[in-house]
Amino acid sequence: MNIRDLEYLIALADFKHFRKAADACNVSQPTLSGQIRKLEDELGTILLERTSRKVLFTQAGLMLVEQAKVILREVKVLKEMASNQGREMSGPLHIGIIPTLGPYLSPIILPHFKSLFPELELYIYELQTSTLVEQLESGQLDCGILAFDKDSQPFIEVPMFHEKMLLAVSNEHEWANEEIIPLSKLRDKEMLMLDNGHCLRTQTMDYCFSSGATENTHFKASSLETLRNMVAANVGIAFIPELAAHSGSSNDLTYLHFSEPEPYRAVGLIYRPGSPLRLRYERLAKEIKQLVEQRK
Repeated sequence: MNIRDLEYLIALADFKHFRKAADACNVSQPTLSGQIRKLEDELGTILLERTSRKVLFTQAGLMLVEQAKVILREVKVLKEMASNQGREMSGPLHIGIIPTLGPYLSPIILPHFKSLFPELELYIYELQTSTLVEQLESGQLDCGILAFDKDSQPFIEVPMFHEKMLLAVSNEHEWANEEIIPLSKLRDKEMLMLDNGHCLRTQTMDYCFSSGATENTHFKASSLETLRNMVAANVGIAFIPELAAHSGSSNDLTYLHFSEPEPYRAVGLIYRPGSPLRLRYERLAKEIKQLVEQRK
């Protein structure tokens, strides 16, 4: 048994699919399948129920997956301790970032980090919040950048900035000539929303409830870009985070600010409690905060 075998097992538990798990581990499907069988032979127990349609874990398999996650977390701590013996901002760093931030924040921070910390080897993964926190918990990620919510509370939260929520409307919309509107003006209006899985959906739903707006149930977007294109086509109106609104340009859209109190989301960096690389994460968060503030 080796660490790589445990990584294969956890990937299979995450994806419930041999090919997808193999792709995530950058190995062939036969390699992953063969290693899992060897692991079963070594342990003398069946870990999986293999069917033509899906992968089911036995009770012994489920117990081993949980223990494997604990082991990988400890291995991660050992690697972090070893890395911390050298220079603070050097070595590999695996960062998760949510999809409603990744396309707009990554182009700002990555060139800066590459220049400022040339010995820091960055790996960026765009993941929805639930997957991000799972991989951070299991040790697959070092830290994560997201909007704080209940899922981020078990980790150390390092605040970076508040991102305002703007209202996107088509240039043909009756409010297109407005600059600032009260949140209460959304009462009885239907809002276009992201689909389930995005933390931004939960946050904007809260603003909808507080303002008396409702969700347009006939359409759900899988990305902010789809949401913007639908608004530009004058299909509806939507909340758009400030970084996304300032990224790129659309001649068919108008972004409106809200009067006080303005809706926002708290964006920050999270990492595991007790990590030896605390100073590294705090430094990254500080740099990101300064970069965003300079662009405001």
